[in-house]
Amino acid sequence: MDGGGLRLNMNALDYTLLALYFVTVLGVGFAARRAIRTSVDFFLSGRSLPAWVTGLAFVSANLGALEIMGMAANGAQYGMMTVHYYWIGAVPAMVFLGIVMMPFYYGSKVRSVPEYLRLRFNRPTHLLNALSFAIAQVLIAGVNLYALALIMQALLGWPLWTAVVVGAFIVLAYITLGGLSGAIYNEVLQFFVILAGLIPITVIGLIKVGGIDGLWDAVRGSELGEAGLHAWADTGGTDNPLGAQWWGIVFGLGFVLSFGYWTTNFAEVQRAMSARNMSAARRTPIIAAYPKLLIPAVTVIPGLVALVTVKGLGAESGDLQYNNAIPLLMRDLLPNGVLGIAVTGLLASFMAGMAANVSGFNTVVSFDIWQAYIKRDKPDGYYVKVGRIATIVGVLGGIGTAFIAAGFSNIMNYIQALFSLFNAPLFGTFIVGMFWRRMTAWAGFWSLLVGTLGALATYLLYRGGVIDFNSDLEQSFWGAGIAFVLVLIVAVIVTPLTTPKPDSELRGLVRGLGGVDLHGDTLVGDRVWWRSPVLLGTIAVVLSLLFYIPVF
Repeated sequence: MDGGGLRLNMNALDYTLLALYFVTVLGVGFAARRAIRTSVDFFLSGRSLPAWVTGLAFVSANLGALEIMGMAANGAQYGMMTVHYYWIGAVPAMVFLGIVMMPFYYGSKVRSVPEYLRLRFNRPTHLLNALSFAIAQVLIAGVNLYALALIMQALLGWPLWTAVVVGAFIVLAYITLGGLSGAIYNEVLQFFVILAGLIPITVIGLIKVGGIDGLWDAVRGSELGEAGLHAWADTGGTDNPLGAQWWGIVFGLGFVLSFGYWTTNFAEVQRAMSARNMSAARRTPIIAAYPKLLIPAVTVIPGLVALVTVKGLGAESGDLQYNNAIPLLMRDLLPNGVLGIAVTGLLASFMAGMAANVSGFNTVVSFDIWQAYIKRDKPDGYYVKVGRIATIVGVLGGIGTAFIAAGFSNIMNYIQALFSLFNAPLFGTFIVGMFWRRMTAWAGFWSLLVGTLGALATYLLYRGGVIDFNSDLEQSFWGAGIAFVLVLIVAVIVTPLTTPKPDSELRGLVRGLGGVDLHGDTLVGDRVWWRSPVLLGTIAVVLSLLFYIPVF
C-alpha cells in the first residue's frame, strides 16, 4: 500500500454512528449539570464516585488521541521498545500513587496538586506550580486538538483550522455544562468506544499480515529489523531503535518521567480525588493499571502493522508521517460501519485527553490562582462561574497551541519533552518534601524553579545543536534526569540555610508524622481482601514484569 491520500471513504452509516456519539456526549453533559450545586460538585464531582468509575476515567483521561496516535507512531518508529512507556513507564508509578501518595492527597482534602504544595511549602511554591501547570495543560490540550484535526482532515477533508475549532467546541460544551462529572462519565463511555475502534484495526491488521508470526517476519524484513521485536536488546549501548541505554530507560523514563507524570499530574490525580472515600481513591490508579498493561496490543501492534504494510511510512511531512499510522490503517483495512466506529473511537480519545487537560486547568485557575491571589472570600457560586470562564479560556488557548504541535512530525516526542520540563522537577520536589520532613518551604520553591530551568536549558541546548543526543526521546530522558538531580542538590543546599516548618503544620502532609486515616471512611464492601490496594498493586507490578518475557 502507499500513502495515496488520507481521505476516508465514509458513508451514511458511518456518519450516523458518529452523530449518535456526539448527541450522547452532550446528553451526558446536560445530565451531569443537574447534580452541580457547589464548587466541589463542579470541580471534584462532590467526592462521590465509586472506584470503578474513577479508575476507568483515570485510564481514559490518559488514553487520548495523543496516546493512541503517538504510541502507534512510536510503534512504527521504535518497534517493541515502545512497550517501556506502559510496563516500566506507567504501571509502577500508578501503583505507587495509589498506595503511597493518595493517602496524603485525599486525606488532606486538598482540591488540587498545587494546593498540596501550598500546605507543604509556601505560597510562592504554590503559585509557581499553579502557573506552570496551567501553561502545561494548555500546551498538551493543543496536542490533543492537533491530533483530532489530523483525523478530521482525513475524514472530511476539512482544513486544519476548521477541524480544530469544531472539535474544541464539543469539549467546551460538555465540560462547561457538567463540570468534572460530565468529563468523568464521558471518559468511562469513551474508554469502551476507544477500544471498540482500536480492536478491529488490530485484528484485521494481524489477519492481513498472517498473524503475529507473519507480523514478526515482516518486521524483521523492515528497516527496524530484528531490533524492532525486542524491548531490552542492545540497551547496554545506544545501538537500538530508541537510541537509549538501559539505565536511561529505567531511571529517566521508568522513574523520573513516569513517576513525575502519574503521581503529580493533576489532570490524572483529579479523577482519584473525586472518589467517594479513601479506599476508592487509593484503588483508582491501581484499577486503571490493569487496562494500561494491555493497551500496547491496540497501539504498538497497529504501529508495527502500519510499518510493514504502508509503503514509505516515516516521511518528514505529508500523509506518510508516523503520526498518521492509525488513520492510514483505518483507510486501508476497515469496511464501512466498522470505519464509523473506529473514527468515533479516535474522536472519543481526543475528547478524553483534552477534557482531562481542560478540567485540570479550570480547577487550578479557579482555586489556585483566582481564589488564592485575585478574588478571595467570594460566594461558592462565584467560583463555579470562574471555572466555566476558565474552561473557555483553556479551550481557546488549546486552539492556539494546536499549531505549535503541528510543527512536530512525531507528537509523542513533543509531549515527552513537555513532561520532562514540567513534571520531572515537580515530582522531585514532591517526593523529597513528602518523605523528608526537614525540607524547608524555600527549599521547595528553589528546587522546583531550578529543576524546571535545568530541564528547559537541556531542551534548548539540544534544539540549538549545542549538545547532542541520539533521539528526541533520549533528550527527554536526560532532561528529566537532570531536573530531578538538580531538585535533590538544591534541596540539600537550601534546607540547612532556612527554617523548617514545625511538625504540627506538616501532619497529614509528610510521611511518618501521622494525621492520615486510611480506614475511617471505609464502607463495608471495601473491607474484603481482594479490594486491598496493596494486593491489587503488587499483582499489577508483577504482571508488568512478566509481560516483558516474550519481547525481552
